[in-house]
This record gives sequence, structure tokens and C-alpha cells, in this order.
Amino acid sequence: MENVSFNEIPVDIRTPGQYIEVDNSKAVQGLPNQERKILVIGNRLSTGTVAQQIPTRILNGDQAEDAFGRGSVIAGMLKALKVANKYTDVWAVALDDNDAGVAAGGTVTFAGSPTAAGTLNMYIAGQLVQTAVATTDAAGDIATNLVAAITAQTDLPVTAAVNGATPEQVDITARNKGEHGNDIDIRLNYYQGQKTPAGITATIVAMSGGTGNPDIADAISAIGDDQYYTIICPWSDSATLTAIEAELSDRWGPMAQKTGHFFTGLSGTHASLTTWGSNRNSVHSTAIGVYDSPVPPWIWAAVFGSIVEYHGAIDPARPFQTLNMPGLLPPPEESRFTREERNLLLKDGISTFTVDQGGNVYIERVITTYQQNAFGIEDISYLDLNTKWTVDYIRYAIRARIALRFPRYKLADDGTRFAAGQAVVTPSLIRAELLALFRELEAVALVEDFDQFKADLLVVRSNSDPNRVNAVIPPDIVNQFRVFAAAIQFRL
Repeated sequence: MENVSFNEIPVDIRTPGQYIEVDNSKAVQGLPNQERKILVIGNRLSTGTVAQQIPTRILNGDQAEDAFGRGSVIAGMLKALKVANKYTDVWAVALDDNDAGVAAGGTVTFAGSPTAAGTLNMYIAGQLVQTAVATTDAAGDIATNLVAAITAQTDLPVTAAVNGATPEQVDITARNKGEHGNDIDIRLNYYQGQKTPAGITATIVAMSGGTGNPDIADAISAIGDDQYYTIICPWSDSATLTAIEAELSDRWGPMAQKTGHFFTGLSGTHASLTTWGSNRNSVHSTAIGVYDSPVPPWIWAAVFGSIVEYHGAIDPARPFQTLNMPGLLPPPEESRFTREERNLLLKDGISTFTVDQGGNVYIERVITTYQQNAFGIEDISYLDLNTKWTVDYIRYAIRARIALRFPRYKLADDGTRFAAGQAVVTPSLIRAELLALFRELEAVALVEDFDQFKADLLVVRSNSDPNRVNAVIPPDIVNQFRVFAAAIQFRL
């Protein structure tokens, strides 16, 4: 037996020579990089070239439209995502519509006669559809022209047709079946200065009647054991959330350690948003709530989730507030939630945003839907997504450090007098490595209070398994600077 533990050189070789093995166990210095990917799940169309349940890497919006059908829900999400985040590795799993589903529908009915020529500015799912209006046009002509304009914009999530019985009416139908189609917004004149040509009116019946989202279990089955750190989906029904939260809870556990987080978007009144949030309670899901935006909530989710993922990968502990979400049209000023309303949303598991005077949309606070512990007591331990992601990175760094520093090592008690070249580890050596790792995490501002960590860190051999070391690792993770409060006590 040699004093040095070799991995490949035998101890009994007799042929002369210089035998030098290369060992990379101590080559990696510093903190590890964590591989992170985005997964987008959504409805495809039959015109897409990629079948359902096939994980596909997406490089740009044009590829997404070709893969899943131009105008499909998932293609629209990926196109918006790639504008907001060009660099994160993005994958998609598309599903066919539920056979039992129903597509949402709405109508636009015109009346009157134009007294002046002008331009009709119709917004469908946040996209502008314009048609010219002449003084000679009848209401039926305007309806026909609008159908032609909608049909020409093949990336819209709807189709349109003139109603057979009422030629002044345009019937609008979601391309994909499902509940999400009810959130497709139809409106006139979003921007200041846009107006409907004089003499005509347009009566809009909002999209409704969409039912039956696809089963997200099919997407979960498609990804198998592959890890996706951020998962973005257009569906926010209870069945979808319950299934994905259970799956992500299993993946978060110590036996899998394949962390993922689910993002979705919600459209509704303040009351409906708080009701939705009060019925959810998961560390692994986040929803951004919006009311009266022209842009569908699944596009909000795609932009929101991709921005959070991009910056969270850079630094999981740094707050996301004030990050811009490009491409989103905010609600009109009168429909935006007040500070008091947003504060209540944040108490009911709904993430919030703000809008500046130029109409730019910014993240205000990113929270999970977790609100209570198992005993029904209010619990803020996982309120902020930063907490979950910081803890997960620390866990990943510990796993990487132990795996890299002590591969194929023997285990002995502290005080054992083995040669310095032996591949042997003791609890005190592991403890020293964890203390050194803490200092590296402290240097990048992920943890604080080294003295507390050192005092509470416990590393011991197992009483029941001589090949096992047990540890209690108690890092004090850094928090986020969100609120500054002061009292100005002036003097005269």
C-alpha cells in the first residue's frame, strides 16, 4: 500500500517508465455556474411542423411560428419572450388542443354611416389591426374590410368571418381551444389621438365561452427527468396548477434536486385576482396579475418569466424591482391598480408591476404563491422568489464542492493519523471546506454573518452508517433592500 492514493497507476507495475496521471478534482476554483433553461408550454396548431410533446430548442420567433403554427398561443409566447430575453437557453413543449375543448368567441358589430373618412384602429390581443374607412362605406363594408385585415395578420391568435345572418357583424374566434381564449382582448383606439371615424359605432362583445385546456401532465411526461429552471405556461386553472406544483415539489426535494419554477399570467379585476391567489399556496409557482391590458396574460407571463430568469441567473439574491418588461402594453391609467391595491395583491400571492408616465412596464415585486405553512399560519419564509433561488444556488454550490473535492475518498474519524497523500476525508475536513465555501458565497453577497454560520455548523459521522456524514448547514442568506422608511424632523 502506497502513502499516496492514485486513481489509475497500479501499485505493482514493474516495467520502467514515468507514469503520471492527471487529476482534476481540485482544478475548479470558485463558485460553480448553474445550468438554467426556460421551458415554455402551450397550445400548438396543426400547421406547425413539430408534433406535440416534443421538447424543441427555440432560437427565435420565426422558428417558433414554423414549429408550432403561426398564430398559435405558444408561438406568440415564444416570439414575445425572445424579444425580452435573447440569451437564455429556451425550449418548448407544445400540446394539441383538448379534443373536448371549445374555442372562445367574440363579436364586433358596426352601425351608422361615416361622415368623414378615417382609419379604424382595432386592437386584438394587443396587436393593431387597421382598416381604411371611406364616406361611401356601409356598415357591412367596414365589417368585410376588418375581416380581410384580420385574416391578413396571420400571427393573430384569432380568425374572423362576417356573420352570415348579420353582414354588419364580425365573428371572431380564437385559433386555439381553451379557457385562455377568454382573455383575448378586443378594443378600439388604445393610444391617445386614435379615434373612430365620425358617424359609425362599433359594439364589441368580449371573448368568452372558451373551455378545456390541454392536460399539462402530457407536457410533464414529455420532459422526463430533464431540468428546466423556469417554466412558463398560459394556463392558470386549478387542475394545471395543482399538477405542476406537485411535480415541482417532488423535483425540489433532496432525492431529485432538479429545481423548477412555474410562471403564469392572470387577467381580471382586483377581486378576482385576490380570490385566485388566496386559493393557491406553493413555493413553486408565481403569477403576475393584470387588469384591462390589451395584451393577453400569457404574453405577460412569457415576458415576465423570461426577464426574471435572465436576471435571477446572474444573481438570485438581487431584487427584480424596476426591471423593464419590453413589448407589453399597460392598462389605461384609470385601470391600473393603486399602491394600496397592489399591496393587497402581494398579500394574496400575486406579483405586481408599475408603469411610468411613458407607458413602460416595470416589475415591482416577484413573489411565490406560498402564504401559509402546513398549520395554516402565515409564513413569509418563501414569500420572495429570491429566497427560493438563493437557497437553491447555495445547495447546488455545496453539492458541487463536495463532489469535486472528495471523489472516491475514504472516510475516517477526526484524529486518524493517515498520510497526507491519502484520499481520506474526515468530518473536520468537510467542515473546513464548508466554511471556505461560505466565505466565497459571502464575497458575492449571497450570505452573511460568518460567525453565526461557524458556530451553528454541524458535521458528524452517522451513528447508523459508517460510510455516511451528516451535516446541518445554517447559512443566513442576504435579503433584498425593498423599503426605506424615515421620519424627517425638521427645525426652524
